[in-house]
Amino acid sequence: MDATIQQKVNTWLSGNYDEATKAAIRQMSEEELTESFYRDLEFGTGGLRGIMGVGSNRMNKYTVGAATQGLANYLKKTFPNEQIKVAIAHDSRNNSPEFAQIVADVFSANDFKVFFFESLRPTPELSFAIRHLGCHSGVVLTASHNPKEYNGYKAYWTDGAQVTPPHDKNIITEVNAITSVDAIHFNGKPENIQLIGADVDEVYLNEILKLSISKDAIARHRDLKIVFSPIHGTGITLVPKLLEKMGFTNVHIVEEQATPDGNFPTVIYPNPEEQEAMSLALAKAKAIDADIVMATDPDADRVGIGVKNHKGEWVLLNGNQTGSLLIGYMIQAWKNAGKIDGNQMIIKTIVTSELIDRMAEANGVKCYNTLTGFKYIAQLIREKEGVEKFIAGGEESYGYMIGDAVRDKDAIASCGMLAELCAYAKDKGMSLFDMLLDNYMHYGFFYEGLVSLTKKGKSGAEEIKAMMQNWRNNPPKTIDGSPVTRMLDYEAQKEYDLLNGTEKPITLAKSDVLQFYTADGCKISARPSGTEPKIKFYFSVNTQLTDKAMFDTTEQQLKDKIARIVEEMQLK
Repeated sequence: MDATIQQKVNTWLSGNYDEATKAAIRQMSEEELTESFYRDLEFGTGGLRGIMGVGSNRMNKYTVGAATQGLANYLKKTFPNEQIKVAIAHDSRNNSPEFAQIVADVFSANDFKVFFFESLRPTPELSFAIRHLGCHSGVVLTASHNPKEYNGYKAYWTDGAQVTPPHDKNIITEVNAITSVDAIHFNGKPENIQLIGADVDEVYLNEILKLSISKDAIARHRDLKIVFSPIHGTGITLVPKLLEKMGFTNVHIVEEQATPDGNFPTVIYPNPEEQEAMSLALAKAKAIDADIVMATDPDADRVGIGVKNHKGEWVLLNGNQTGSLLIGYMIQAWKNAGKIDGNQMIIKTIVTSELIDRMAEANGVKCYNTLTGFKYIAQLIREKEGVEKFIAGGEESYGYMIGDAVRDKDAIASCGMLAELCAYAKDKGMSLFDMLLDNYMHYGFFYEGLVSLTKKGKSGAEEIKAMMQNWRNNPPKTIDGSPVTRMLDYEAQKEYDLLNGTEKPITLAKSDVLQFYTADGCKISARPSGTEPKIKFYFSVNTQLTDKAMFDTTEQQLKDKIARIVEEMQLK
């Protein structure tokens, strides 16, 4: 076995770890030990995330405790002579309540004031609570939409956003400085822990209600048939309450998925991006002839929707389509209210549809692109505060943020605004799909595709690294017959003009992402995931849609183009 791995194993066997942990280590094969100890979990785009189990590369009492102690040590150095306050929440995953209690105990043992949600709550509410309660930091225990064997730990800063550089790396430095389990203060002080719940719920929901634009349309279509599924997660705690507060009276819950359950018994993956995860909700929608289907992931920061298309068939919109509808609605509402004066902004990620850039530009709104991760969107809001007003933002992976009261993607607010948008469309004799086609006609038909390649374990990580290095060293000359004109390397922070050999700097932070642009308007992005053992390839192609009757034919042409590119790049 690798000497470094063996040293870590020996540390756990000889250290002050509980006997159950040591017994589990002794039963592990060399392969299991390698996978469990070959690295320490690190903060990626979503914080700490991994498979639950024993080892430094697993989510367990000790890795959660070390992360919390490291965060506590950093907070004490950053805010000396202050009474540090933190908020803690958790989702429905197995071990989430236990991990959350460990976090509360460690923080309280460090003499922090701890606001601890009494039961499971959505991630965006934790973000809101940090600002509402004047906290210095916060933690939510969740692995978002990952498979059931995963759990995770998202750390937040004073503005309710996930930690960004330099804080994320500095926290890791503090965690790595904990060389003994004895340095972790596990013995909590209950007097420092205050339970919170319904009181914060009410303030949070009322803040979302302020975002509502089309109250008259809701009043006229209060009986809009809405199907909602929380996919066994935290969405059940607040989405139905919000829809009721907004005035909707005909909400149908998918009962088979209504009970929070970390085993996610009705789905393979608890991810609204997956057709399979949405199948029960779609079946219910067909049965009652619903107007819209909405489903949230376990920590309710992402939402997927289903609508009827131009043929009356139920289809799932992808994250780019939903985001363009939501953001387009907000831009138009601000424009109708006379609130656009050139100092408004939309923020999206570099792999999200450029249809949104077009919509913003056409309506006099600035559109900024950030690295993947809502922490970067929140960081830009913070930098522009008092100068430019944030309207809305989003990313292709089903995450959206409307207004700036929450500084993370928010499926609770998104569900409310999507229901309102559906009522607004119905008030105009349209469907959401009709509105989507209108956008394509007006701004251009953008079609996006995604290929995710899963490469598990140490060997998988090495394979992903080699793939990225090969693309960097040998960029393609053409893609689908069109010359590759530009390559953006966010790791090198350089944009290369491949036709004339020039280069210029990229001002965004370093990130292991490559983008290729072609002469005919295609964009291909390659990005290893920061939270999963995957490398993701994003494809964007576009053309003009001159007639709604040509939608099917034009869409198929764009799909075929992406299929050719995937085959050419050998990504199957």
